[in-house]
Amino acid sequence: MATTTSTAAHTTLTSVTLEVADLEAAHRFYSAFGVDAYLRLRASEAHSTGFRGFTLALTVSGPATVDGFVTAAVDAGATVLKPAVKSLWGYGGVVQAPDGTIWKIATSAKKDTGPATREIDEVVLLLGVEDVKATKQFYVERGLTVAKSFGGKYAEFALGQSSPVKLALYKRRGLAKDLGVPADGTGSHRIVLGGATAAFTDPDGFAWEAPTPS
Repeated sequence: MATTTSTAAHTTLTSVTLEVADLEAAHRFYSAFGVDAYLRLRASEAHSTGFRGFTLALTVSGPATVDGFVTAAVDAGATVLKPAVKSLWGYGGVVQAPDGTIWKIATSAKKDTGPATREIDEVVLLLGVEDVKATKQFYVERGLTVAKSFGGKYAEFALGQSSPVKLALYKRRGLAKDLGVPADGTGSHRIVLGGATAAFTDPDGFAWEAPTPS
C-alpha cells in the first residue's frame, strides 16, 4: 500500500507549459524566436501581476548566437529587459516575451569561435523560490536528483531522459535582480510543469501535473 512513496519517486520534468492570453500570437512568437520545440502553450486568463517567479534560460555557443536569438525575439515582439553585454562570466541578455514570460539568453564564451547559429545547447527553467534548501529537499523527496547545489543560493536537478528542459532553483529576489525586474508579483505563475504521476503544488506555488501526450 505504499502508493504515495512510489508516486513521489517517479516525478521528473517532462514538459513545460506556458499559460498565455493569446494562444495564436504566442505560437507565432515562439516559432519565430526558435524555442517552440521546448514548450507547450495553453490558453489562460489567470490573473498575474509583476514578476511571475521564474525565467527560462537558453545557453548557446557564442556572443553572435546570443545576439541572433535576442534579435529574433525583439523582431517578433519581445521587450529587452537587459541588453546583451559582456560580463565576468561571459555574454548575455534578457528579454520579455509578449505573453510576459522572461527569457535569458547567454553564453560562457566571450568571443565567437565560429559563425552564429540557431542551435541551443541547453534550456533551463529557473524557479525563483523563497528557501532554496527547503524546496530542494521537497523535490528530492519526490524523486528528483540534485546535480549541482550551492548552499541556500542555487540548486540544479539532473536532466530526465525524456525532458528537453533542465530544472533549477534560485533565490527569488536574486533571480529578479539578475533579470532586471522588481521581485514583487501576485497571482498565477502562468506556468505548469509536467512529469508528476499525481498533481501537486510546490512550496512556492508552482503547479505540477501528470504528463499528457504531445
